[in-house]
Amino acid sequence: MARQSLREKLLDAGFQTIWGSGYAAAGVRDIVAAADARPGSFTNHFASKEQFVGEVVDRYFAYVSGLVETALAQDGTPPVGRLRRYLDLITSKLEAHDWARGCMIGNLSLETAVHSEPLRLRLVAIFERWRQPFAACIAEGQATGDITRAFDAEDLADFLLSSWQGAMLRMKVERSPEPLERFKKIIFSTVFGKEPIP
Repeated sequence: MARQSLREKLLDAGFQTIWGSGYAAAGVRDIVAAADARPGSFTNHFASKEQFVGEVVDRYFAYVSGLVETALAQDGTPPVGRLRRYLDLITSKLEAHDWARGCMIGNLSLETAVHSEPLRLRLVAIFERWRQPFAACIAEGQATGDITRAFDAEDLADFLLSSWQGAMLRMKVERSPEPLERFKKIIFSTVFGKEPIP
């Protein structure tokens, strides 16, 4: 079995540290210690903490993209059912962390967008890519009449992701699934309900 490279160990440690503690609280020393690496080894692999976090968030987005692909897979389930399946899947992941962790992309958006232009631009690009599979699923639902055609599919996908991030923020504050369930109840009885909104 191939030995894991130090670079990969640092990224793995950073993934867990940043997701658990946030950007500001995750010091380079903490990441190096969590990777069981020597002091100074970080700068041999990464030009800055900013560049490192960019790679960590790319890794997280690859994980999320896998969840999106699984939930939205065209397996005979109607588009609205696939959208619900995604939100229910994420809800189960959030429950596993006692409603305290949230989404790394949302967390970093709140924490770094004001202080790091490179990370802000990286997050903008991630949201644009993240929106695409949802827009395709929504467009499919619009074509069958199950989702309102009053709005563009891309706008609805953006609304879904943005509103879901807000619900997760409230979930973290309240340490409760109630904001998530409220969001799902409302969105599936309005925008993604059988009766299109006027």
